[in-house]
Amino acid sequence: MKFKPTEYKLVNVASGRVFEDRGWTLADPESDSPSLVRAVYANKKFTPRDDLDGLYRYAEWMPVLRTLKNSHAPVTYHSKGLGKHLGLDNLYITFSGWFPKIGAGMGTCTFKETEAYSVLARIPRGEKRTLVVQSAGNTARAFAQVCSDNDIPIVVCIPSDSQQDLWFRRKLNPCVKLVAVPHGCDYYDAIRLGDKLCQDGSRYFAEGGAKNIARRDGMGTTLLSAVEKTGRIPDAYFQAVGSGTGAIAAWENNLRLIGDGRFGSNKMKIFVGQNAPFTLLYDSWKSGRRELAELEPEAGRRQAETILAKVLSNRKPPYSLAGGLFDALSDSGGDAFLATNDQIVYWIMRFRELEGTFLYPAAATAVQALAAAVAEGKVGKEDLVMLNATGGGFMEAMGRGYVLKEPDLVIDPDLPADEIINRVSALF
Repeated sequence: MKFKPTEYKLVNVASGRVFEDRGWTLADPESDSPSLVRAVYANKKFTPRDDLDGLYRYAEWMPVLRTLKNSHAPVTYHSKGLGKHLGLDNLYITFSGWFPKIGAGMGTCTFKETEAYSVLARIPRGEKRTLVVQSAGNTARAFAQVCSDNDIPIVVCIPSDSQQDLWFRRKLNPCVKLVAVPHGCDYYDAIRLGDKLCQDGSRYFAEGGAKNIARRDGMGTTLLSAVEKTGRIPDAYFQAVGSGTGAIAAWENNLRLIGDGRFGSNKMKIFVGQNAPFTLLYDSWKSGRRELAELEPEAGRRQAETILAKVLSNRKPPYSLAGGLFDALSDSGGDAFLATNDQIVYWIMRFRELEGTFLYPAAATAVQALAAAVAEGKVGKEDLVMLNATGGGFMEAMGRGYVLKEPDLVIDPDLPADEIINRVSALF
C-alpha cells in the first residue's frame, strides 16, 4: 500500500500565524521574535495506525512523507518494582531501548530513534543534498543506524570524547560519515562544526535540532505510547534533559490530546532532571527568568567532561524562545531536579533489580528526579505518573556483539568554513 503523506500546516507559537510548510521549514520567515513553529495536523484525533509498522503507527501526528524500514515504537508498561519501591500505585514506564521481554526493540537503545525515523521520513525522495546532524552521542548513533539501514547520506558531527557511544551491531553503510571535533571540545563545538558545513547550502542541509517539527513530534510519540496504554493524559511526566526538546515535544502532544477531547483536559506537570554539575537548564529555571543562565564555554566544557550523562550537556538549549522549555515548564506547572553521578549509578543498578534491565545514565537521571519529586510531595501515591525512560538495555544489546565506528575525520571547529567544507566533502 502506498503511503499518503501526513497533512498539516505550521503555526508560529509566538504570533499564532498559520502558514504552509515549504519542505524543510524550521522557522517562520515572517516572525519578529524567536519562536518555535509547531505542526497543526489535519487529523485532530489521536489515531494510531494499525496498518503501519513500528513508530509509524503514530504517523497521523508526524510530519512524514514516507515510511522507513526497521523502526520500533516506544513501549509503555505498568511498573511493579519501581512503583512499589517509590510508593506509587500508577507509575507507567515508557521504555525506549532494547528490552525484548516487554517488546522493546530499539537496537540503538535510545529514544533518539524516534527522532531519526521521523526526521528522515520528512526528507523528500530525490533530495540531492546531504543531511548534517550534530550530537553528543545517542542522536549520532540513532541517525547513523537509520541512515545506514535506509541508504540515506548523512554527516554526523560529534565530540571525540563521545565516540565510544558510536557502537553498532554491524559495520555501517558508507553513506554514513562521522566527523569529530578534537578531544576537549564539547557538543556545542560539534554544533559549530556542523553549522559551518551547512554554509554550503548546495551540498549540505541542517537537520535543525529542536526547530525541526519532525524531531519534536517523533520524540512526542513517547507520550502517545503512554496514553494509548493508559487511556488518559498523565498527571505528571518525568524526563532527563540536555536541550529539553523531548519535554517540549511531550507538552505539545499533551495540548493536541486535550484538543482531541477523549483523554482528559489536564496539562500534566512536566518534571525534568539534569546531571550535576552541568546544571544550565536547572539554574535557568530556578532563577525564575526566561533568559538562559550564563555559562562560560570553558566552564561548560569542564562540566560536560565530569558528568556521566554526557548527552545532557547542551550549552545552547531551546529554553527562552516562544514554545521552548521555559514555556513548557511554566504552562504545565512543572519543575527541575538534579542528579549526582553517584545517584545515577545507584539508579542504574536499582532499576536493573526492580525492572530487569540497565538504564543509560540519562534515563537514570530521570528516575532520580522522580524519586526527589516523591520525597518532596510533588506527586501523590495515586497520581498517574509517566516516566520517560529514554534509553536502556545497552548491556544486553552490546552483549549480542558490536563494532565501533571510528571517525572518518577529526577536525578543528575553529577552522574556516571553506576548509571544513572541502575536507568533509572529500570523504564522499
